[in-house]
Amino acid sequence: MASTYDVVIAGGGIAGLSLAAALAGKCSVALVEAEQQLAYHTSSRSARQLIPSYGPPVVRELTVRTLELIAADDAGRSRPVLSPRSFMLIGDEETVRAEASGEMRLISHDEALGLCPVLKPEAFSAAGLDTGSFGCDAPELLERHRARAEAAGVDIVTGARVHSAQRLGSGWEIGAGQEGFSAGVLVNAAGAWADELAVLSGVEKIGLQPYRRTAAIAGVDHPLPDGSPMVTAADDSFYFRREGSDVLISPSEHVPSAAEDARPRPGDVERLIARLNSLTTLGIGTVRTAWTGLRTEAADGVPVVGFDAEARGFFWLAGQGGYGFQTSSGIAELAAALILAGAEAGTGGDTGAGPVSRTADALAATRWSIRR
Repeated sequence: MASTYDVVIAGGGIAGLSLAAALAGKCSVALVEAEQQLAYHTSSRSARQLIPSYGPPVVRELTVRTLELIAADDAGRSRPVLSPRSFMLIGDEETVRAEASGEMRLISHDEALGLCPVLKPEAFSAAGLDTGSFGCDAPELLERHRARAEAAGVDIVTGARVHSAQRLGSGWEIGAGQEGFSAGVLVNAAGAWADELAVLSGVEKIGLQPYRRTAAIAGVDHPLPDGSPMVTAADDSFYFRREGSDVLISPSEHVPSAAEDARPRPGDVERLIARLNSLTTLGIGTVRTAWTGLRTEAADGVPVVGFDAEARGFFWLAGQGGYGFQTSSGIAELAAALILAGAEAGTGGDTGAGPVSRTADALAATRWSIRR
């Protein structure tokens, strides 16, 4: 016999966990995760940087709200999620000016070299700096969401891939792993598999595309000093930052991929090391570890959040791209408000407006537009 809940969330990454925590205690919730552990895929492969000047306007707004919520939760805790770490953009003047946004300000060549002395002077001609950026303790944030959700009665089930989902009567009947669930709302927080879950549920997919993004931690001859900013190429061809006495590096590739457990491709990290050693005095050597995650995006690069009006009670929480952690708490707050408002109205999200919420210029649910 199926267990009955108000909401079943499919996906145990940062999106699903943060929503579970936001809904906890306000309705009955189950979260089902296909893998044996939570946050196995992209959420465990984050660059761990929250950047208010990074992304389109709605993403930047959600980032600011996320930072506010996490900072409030950090207060009085011995292990904070946030730690100040500036974000610096480098490149030619035209590209830096084009990519600088939000709170980022242009700085002089000498200022940039002072902030990151390992850069070779000829490696760039212009720079921008965002001093409102923060490092993120991703494991701590994930654990807080999990603990808050479970403490308030959310049932979390791992090793439970959704294999069936159909709308019956006033709700959804869902098969996941060896268990069955009934719910008024099914939340699609399946990351790279979100379109696949939609099709499995009899819902029209929306064209979400996963993209590869590789990173590695490597040893260096000359470590970055304490307080060094994260440095990113304005043409999005690499980034690096301090990771203890090592360095975290990425070629920032944006290569389409199938939904899969992605792995680094031969040569990607090696080519990056050669390039960074030509642009810096880091002296990058031994690779300690390397990984690849999938950044899943809608065509317009804006997260997909809201009820699908063509499938009553089917809620999209997908397409966060590379902004998953930095928008997570803001999106969870918004998504929870939309879900609870739909439940209170008895509509299950059936507004008749157009099929999918995806674009916002504010966090208020009433200002979240709906379209396919």
